[in-house]
Amino acid sequence: MTELRKPAEPEPLPLHQEGPGLTRRRLVSGLAGVVIVAAASGGLAGLIGGRIAGLVAAAVVGLPLLCVVVGNVRRRLWLTGTTVVVRVFRTRRVDLVSARRIDLLVTDVRGARTVSLLVGPGQRGRAVKIDLAVYAGTGGRELPVLTLRRLADALADNIESNGLVFAELLVAQLRAEARGAGLSERPLHQLVSAAPAGRIAQRFTMDAVSRFVARLG
Repeated sequence: MTELRKPAEPEPLPLHQEGPGLTRRRLVSGLAGVVIVAAASGGLAGLIGGRIAGLVAAAVVGLPLLCVVVGNVRRRLWLTGTTVVVRVFRTRRVDLVSARRIDLLVTDVRGARTVSLLVGPGQRGRAVKIDLAVYAGTGGRELPVLTLRRLADALADNIESNGLVFAELLVAQLRAEARGAGLSERPLHQLVSAAPAGRIAQRFTMDAVSRFVARLG
């Protein structure tokens, strides 16, 4: 009898763009920030309530910040088939095909603009943020072509009509990449350039993304 083999699962693709050097720098700067804030809080409380009050205040302020810093450094994100897997202290999974919430977010921090997808099971469910590209000045970093292709394929099969809009956006980005277009001609860079200045985070509605994608055609 012929043995039937299950089709091999696609190779997991990383969805984060940080190298070890950048991760270490973020950890060092984050820890330094925690120490400064905790020391300042503890010093102020110590002047008012004494040494014990200062130590308690430093711990109350510093420990949550430390958890945030460590969590950001530990965060790992990858795509397995159509499922986005995120691991910090525990592992969560969001299937792009069945996701009911898909939004596009542009953030502007220290001169670097990041365009991301927010994907979640619903309006009340916790969303996963996938950074598609980061631009600063005349340069930037984008997800690899294969990763964008796999994301586009998964979003195209989304049970909601929203998914197809974002799939078309990624396909347009891939086409620009294939023809060697400069940054100013790439859809993701055009989106971050269109976001209003002076705002840390700007969420684009599906209607806004649909109109943008329609103009690309």
